Amino acid sequence: MKRLDNLKYIIPLCFIVLLFTGSCVSMMEKTGRVLDGSEAEEKIVTLYRAAKKEGAVADMELWEVQNKAGLRSVVIFLNKYPSIILRGSFPNNSGEFYFTSLEYLAGSYHGWNEYRMELFGTGNLKLADNSAILKVSGKIEMVQISAGRIQRYDTRLAGNEALARLRDRRERIGALSEWMLQLENVPKGLDRDAFEKHWKPVLFPEIVSKRKKPEGWRQENDQWVRADDVHWNTGYTARIFPEILREIRNTGTMLRDWEEALPWIYIEYEWDTILELLNQEIKLQGASK
Repeated sequence: MKRLDNLKYIIPLCFIVLLFTGSCVSMMEKTGRVLDGSEAEEKIVTLYRAAKKEGAVADMELWEVQNKAGLRSVVIFLNKYPSIILRGSFPNNSGEFYFTSLEYLAGSYHGWNEYRMELFGTGNLKLADNSAILKVSGKIEMVQISAGRIQRYDTRLAGNEALARLRDRRERIGALSEWMLQLENVPKGLDRDAFEKHWKPVLFPEIVSKRKKPEGWRQENDQWVRADDVHWNTGYTARIFPEILREIRNTGTMLRDWEEALPWIYIEYEWDTILELLNQEIKLQGASK
């Protein structure tokens, strides 16, 4: 995975100059859409773009790319979810193709996480000279993280150590998002800012302003524990969270996941929304690179 190598001059400057703004994360994610390998190793052959006008099914791009060996594949970029791309095989004569991986790259003020997740799923893609029609068939299953890297402050992890930590984080994020989605009347289809605004007070009432705290989150007999410079209300934890998440929250691990991998939590939470979008017929037009 060489996408981060292409950012080695951009990311440090970005974090220094834009440390107190949100634009650094967005900039890094957009720049991180460089695919595996340098531009010389893999190039965009054709770029298709869905309409952004009101009523369009999706705001997205689809790239037909080719590596040095001449092997072609397709890449799907959803503009609402800039931290990920979906990669698939090149369609056969009937338009059938299969998904191979989800590639994730997103940063925070602490550093960034990068990984490749193997996927299982199929779709249909009909390519013409200046247009394309995409429709995914049913589910796209996330299988397992197969490679990745982590940067946290001045520490960079790669290889087996990064892979183990990323897989552990995925287990925690999966458990968290599963619980969130099981609650009644949870909002879906949110943008990332709205997602953060809704869920942060629920998950971490100790660190949000008084007016944002959930009603009744603190009760008379609640006990508290200190971790990562935060006093956690263990009574609130026990009342709200399932057992599998309680230690994760009371030790501050959930907060670290939130601070370092919010886009990842957002993607896991919105995965069914992404699939609903792709299960529709999406018409794309050829566009300039």
